[in-house]
Order: sequence, then structure tokens, then C-alpha cells
Amino acid sequence: MKNVLTIAGSDSCGGAGIQADIKTFSTLGTYAMSVITAVTAQNTKGVLSVVELDTEIIKKQIDCLFEDIEIHALKIGMVSSIDIIETIANRIKYYKFKNVVLDPVMVSKSGYHLLRDESKDALIKNLFPLSLIVTPNLFEAEVITGDKIETIDQMENAARKIYNLGAKNVVVKGGHLTGDAIDVFFDGKDFIHIKGKRINTKNTHGTGCTFSSAIAAYIANSYCVYDAVKNAKEYINGAIENSIELGHGVGPVNHFYSLYKKAGITNK
Repeated sequence: MKNVLTIAGSDSCGGAGIQADIKTFSTLGTYAMSVITAVTAQNTKGVLSVVELDTEIIKKQIDCLFEDIEIHALKIGMVSSIDIIETIANRIKYYKFKNVVLDPVMVSKSGYHLLRDESKDALIKNLFPLSLIVTPNLFEAEVITGDKIETIDQMENAARKIYNLGAKNVVVKGGHLTGDAIDVFFDGKDFIHIKGKRINTKNTHGTGCTFSSAIAAYIANSYCVYDAVKNAKEYINGAIENSIELGHGVGPVNHFYSLYKKAGITNK
């Protein structure tokens, strides 16, 4: 069994962040480990509060794992401050780690800013060049590039710009466009459109976290980057299609849908 590490924030309602990552890693047959960067108070209706952890404990969490356990892939999610970003980048460089999946988390679905405005440039400068793949959604791609994105051609232009910022591979997620949910993958040479069907549900909490974690799990299991993205797309489509009605707001995707089906458990 391969070992996968997530560095991200904790979601108290369990649909995104560290909790979504651990569920995804486990479902896809890898051993899950975590480094927590922040604790959030949130539910299906939104993020109410965030408390960042001290960089020294973040560093110690990373060091104790790398010094003891072989890590096959690493996913980075919510990293809100310049100090946290620089701390993580420093440790990745120190351990010369390559299989890094970066989900540039910026704003929650409820509109809460999870990346400070002054931290965007630090995220790009410090973590993009260390990443095997960067996985922005349309909004994040617009913030990173400064361009409005409303078409597939504009998604391709954004992917190229993000690649030129240092990322070795890029997938720009098209879930917020109308029509089919098409993601654009770019490896520096070719653009590949990865199609998924549009699923009519409001319960999409944790989609970005889950998608990037699935990519990391597949990379840990020796898939090439494109195949990891393609398989992660299939996994997240199934998780959205079998999403869970929870609370009074945006419910979570169902990370364990395939296991629940085998066990005869229904979420309906």
C-alpha cells in the first residue's frame, strides 16, 4: 500500500479539506496521512471562522512524517498565509520531494477567503515550481492569470500561462462553465479535453479537494499524470452523482459511494 500525505485545513463538517482528502486516499487504496495548516468552523451553509496553526507545528508535522515514513505523493490544499506557504516550500525543497499535487484553494463556495490577498504571489512563486500538477478551478485560474475565462479556448490560454509560472502540468477545471463539465489538461506540449457529464445537484461541497486528492492517490499508485487526472475525473463524477443530502446548505460529495454500494448501503 502506498502512503499519501495531505497538507491542508480541517473542515469541521467533514466534506472538504483534510477530512475529504483522507476519505479519498482511503477509498482509492492508499494510506492517508495529514498535516493540518488551519482549523475551520464550517458547516454546509458556509465557513464561519478560521484559525491558522503556527508555522513551527506545521514544520514539525511535516518533518516527523518524512523522517519516519516513505511518502509516495503529497497533496497541498488550504495554505492561507505567506509564512505557511514558505514553510511548506522549504520542507519540500529540503526533502527534494517531487510528486506534489497543488490545489490552489482561494475562496470557499460560501465566499469566505481562504487565501489571503497578499499570499497569492507567494503561492505562485514558492509552490508552483515545486508542483507536479496544479489544479485550479475557473475562478482560481482567473485570479492567477488576471484573465476572464468563459470558453474552452480561454481555459487553454490560462493553462498555458499557469504552466509558464512553473507548474509541470496543469488541469483547469471547467465545472463552472455551462454545458458539459470539461476540464483542460496541459503538459507543456498538448492540450487534452477531459469530458464529464453535468450532474444536476447542489451538493458539491469538497469537489476540488476530492479531485486533487484522487490525483495524488493515483500518482502514488504509479499512474502517469494524465491517467491520474482522467481516473480522478471519473471518481469525482461518481462522488457527485451519489452526493449526500446533509444539513441545510450545500451537502458533500460521497467519497465512499463505491464501497457503500458493495455493502448495500444507500444514502437516499
